[in-house]
Amino acid sequence: YSPNSSWDAAYERELQTFQDIGDAGEIWFGEESMVRIITWLEKHKVPLDSSVLDIGTGNGVLLVELAKSGYVNLTGIDYSPSAIQLSEKVREKEGMPNIKLKVEDFLAPSAELSGFDVCIDKGTFDAISLNPSDAAGKRKLYVGSLCRVLKPEGFFLITSCNWTKEELLNEFREGFEILEELPTPKFCFGGRIGNSVTALVFQRK
Repeated sequence: YSPNSSWDAAYERELQTFQDIGDAGEIWFGEESMVRIITWLEKHKVPLDSSVLDIGTGNGVLLVELAKSGYVNLTGIDYSPSAIQLSEKVREKEGMPNIKLKVEDFLAPSAELSGFDVCIDKGTFDAISLNPSDAAGKRKLYVGSLCRVLKPEGFFLITSCNWTKEELLNEFREGFEILEELPTPKFCFGGRIGNSVTALVFQRK
């Protein structure tokens, strides 16, 4: 799909801000979403040399946190060149030269994007789902790409604010089984308690 100019504009602003004050911009779903992901990987003793792909890395802050936790085989992709420029600057500032960063459209991934042990998505599937032209088709492409880049038995950790657990189970039923739902903050609206964020761990069959 054609790069969405509003995402590019947002990352260009964050790039400018980073250059001005050294602030990497906002963390999608906040700090706790990164802690939740890293806690799960550590609890399940996912080896530190596992290959990890951050799908839609944005400013790359999750990769930096993973590197600080000891993970050494990290790749981030984003289809926005401005996002990759920003994450490169963040990587340099943090002194993390071994984080690999690439401009990639996940719906049409290049051949070398394959064989990952872990794939992580915070908000990219959400963004694809909001695409005005053929969102359902784009979601299918996404699932197909995930099957291509993630090894059998590999883990997929997804954080979403658009989809319920049941909807995500349905979207990823081809080729994936759910391992765990991760706890996320609850919110109360009109007396009903709901989750504003869903975080699931799938394993590729």
